[in-house]
Amino acid sequence: MAKVTDQMEEIVKPVIEGLGFKLFDIEFVKEGKSWFLRIYVDRPGGGITIEDCVLVSEHISETVDQLETDPIPQAYYLEVSSPGAERPLKDADDVQAAIGEWVFLSFYQAVDGQKNIQGRLKAVEDDEYVIETKVKTRLKDITVSKTNVSLIRLAIEF
Repeated sequence: MAKVTDQMEEIVKPVIEGLGFKLFDIEFVKEGKSWFLRIYVDRPGGGITIEDCVLVSEHISETVDQLETDPIPQAYYLEVSSPGAERPLKDADDVQAAIGEWVFLSFYQAVDGQKNIQGRLKAVEDDEYVIETKVKTRLKDITVSKTNVSLIRLAIEF
């Protein structure tokens, strides 16, 4: 039997794309006694508003209400939101679009004595990321193997 998130993706993705947005992620989680279906949407170029989330939520609710059988048998809350300013970079397209942006990387094994770094993503090679970091007052390029990166996400530069 397919996972709830996979079933819901088949249902909501065409609705979301039909409204001009992109499905970023889906979660189905239990918190306390309640279940939550969280749908994260984005738009090319970013910039999701609360009104956008309301619009998507209304269309998804209408679509699910018209199904003969809801793929989620128990009661749940539907939440639609943006992936946020510090969103994870989930695939090669996300990473490619982030070139020139400030990013946070976490490593499986330390690089230059550090398990995490922040910096500007300068380049994406076949097997490596090139990150420009600040070391005191100087800028330094660090090359990191993709296989050593456990997480890469956008970050806010301070």
